[in-house]
Amino acid sequence: MKKLVFYSILIAFIISCDSTKNIVSTTTNSTVQVAIDLVNITDDKVNVRIQPGTITTDMITFYLPETVPGTYTDSDYGAYIENVQVFSKSGSLLKVQQTSTNTWDIQNATQIGYIQYEVNDTYDIESEHDIFSPAGTNFKVEEQFMLNLHGLIGYIQNQEEYSYNIDIHRPTAIEATTSLPKQTNLTYTKATFENPQSIDSYEAKRYFEVIDNPIMYNAPNKEVFDIGGITIEVSVYSPSGTVKASQLRANIEQMMKAQKTYLGAMDATDRYSILLYLSTVGPEDAQGFGALEHHKSTVVVLPEAMPRDAMDGAIVDVVAHEFFHIVTPLNLHSTEIHKFKYNDPKMSQHLWMYEGITEYFAQHFQVQQGLVNNAEFYNTIVSKITNSKSYNDSLSFTKMSENILEEPYASNFGNVYEKGALIAMCIDILIRENSNGERGILSLMKELTDRYGANRPFEDTAIIPQITAMTYPAVGDFFEKHVIGTMPINYSAFFDKVGLEYNSYKVPTGYFIDVDSRTPYIDGSQAENTVFIRQGIELHTFFKDMNIQGGDVIKKINDKTYDLSNVYDLIGNSNNWKEGDAITMVIERDGEEMTLSGNVSTPLINKPSLIELQYLVEGPELRLRKSWLKGS
Repeated sequence: MKKLVFYSILIAFIISCDSTKNIVSTTTNSTVQVAIDLVNITDDKVNVRIQPGTITTDMITFYLPETVPGTYTDSDYGAYIENVQVFSKSGSLLKVQQTSTNTWDIQNATQIGYIQYEVNDTYDIESEHDIFSPAGTNFKVEEQFMLNLHGLIGYIQNQEEYSYNIDIHRPTAIEATTSLPKQTNLTYTKATFENPQSIDSYEAKRYFEVIDNPIMYNAPNKEVFDIGGITIEVSVYSPSGTVKASQLRANIEQMMKAQKTYLGAMDATDRYSILLYLSTVGPEDAQGFGALEHHKSTVVVLPEAMPRDAMDGAIVDVVAHEFFHIVTPLNLHSTEIHKFKYNDPKMSQHLWMYEGITEYFAQHFQVQQGLVNNAEFYNTIVSKITNSKSYNDSLSFTKMSENILEEPYASNFGNVYEKGALIAMCIDILIRENSNGERGILSLMKELTDRYGANRPFEDTAIIPQITAMTYPAVGDFFEKHVIGTMPINYSAFFDKVGLEYNSYKVPTGYFIDVDSRTPYIDGSQAENTVFIRQGIELHTFFKDMNIQGGDVIKKINDKTYDLSNVYDLIGNSNNWKEGDAITMVIERDGEEMTLSGNVSTPLINKPSLIELQYLVEGPELRLRKSWLKGS
């Protein structure tokens, strides 16, 4: 009955047969109408209704995406859809058959009036799937809704380029934050409704714009400010109410002012929305922390319990990265990205660009703009070299990129943020060296975005030869050996060019996370609710003394049980360990529990470092270093 109340207020979706007949047009209609009900929630499910544009074939397929841009993984959003029903223009049921996790075939399609279904959210069942939290959905009645619209709104075969009108019925106590434009021509007359203020109406030019603009609903906790003509909107959902957007504003504003200065005249948006969801980290809340980029917004998920300085640091790391995606892939991308096939994805060869250059910008702008000093920037570079060694260093990056949904490439995806950024660093140094410091990778990207832009994709196989032609033979040689080819990079050769010495020495570190580099020694499995020692990295001396190995699952330490729900307790409690105290760890290795005993000792790690060589007279190395660190 409550569903009927909702639908009765949306003229385009009235269940009454006579009323439905009155709104159906006999002319061609290239607009898809969508209604989402956030008020009448049953069993934690949201009702969605879609009225397609004009259909001219007897059989069509309705899709929910298998994957979406920026995630580089199969997510199968159709798995969270239930009770798909298709009604004719006269109100009778039409035959619909689910043919795969994400597809439904509909017969007598020319008679379709609307498609109706229920949607389950993903945050409260994260142990059952691998959807990255910033790409997922959350339905918390009357309080909070995270609407990544690819998880709610499907598309009709051959109607991906149709425009969309989206009407959302929401509780009056919460408000939306999104970069999705409001409708200019409403699909209903608000004056006829009992509570028209509870209806939000949006429009998108095509399906890509639907999924490119997430919406977060929560009680007002927002800051809005302007940076160089870009309207920045920061909305925060804090379940306990302790974290205010006003507390985070100064850090974000400083960061984004520096980013805007770094980019210069290369503006790609007039507004940008930051949707920050803070998780309780409970068993029915988000567990995947990080962010997902969009043209004009980003969804960020972090633990609410993070100390403020750590939260500020994490926001700089992830939001800076996501904002720089306005350069690539959002405004410089291949045909594979521009005409993305949500249910038969063809991946591009150029993750070294989309993620690697973006991550490099997210670190380089900080030293160029004075947010960090040279030594701090060097530490970041060194940590990326260290982290990259936990992946296969002999994979072709272009081959890995175009096969990233498959093994052995999928398990190496994390290297796009490590070696991918280092690839960008090397290209930057090479361009600056060959141009006497006049050009760099940022100026190259400006030239490329001017040539292409958001609506003109490049051909996947053509961009590297084009970059070589626009730059120098040394850059082309680097691509052939280290990006297309499989030769590991000799980073010392590049550091020599800028007068840096690359060495290593033993230094203290944290037990479970290196404080300086923020590199964790542990990881977690959402599916199994476990915390384990990372594999493929060098372990510090304490772990070696305790006979801890990569892959070991931590079950107990001194009789206290640990899993994902209290991983921050694990890290925090280790700060109180005393040198020489007895310690007992219960771990699981290869399916068997083992008890390891020993004494607490200071963990030491071989830490690579970059040291600036000092020169009595400014020479080419020092000039190149200055251009690299401070040049535009």
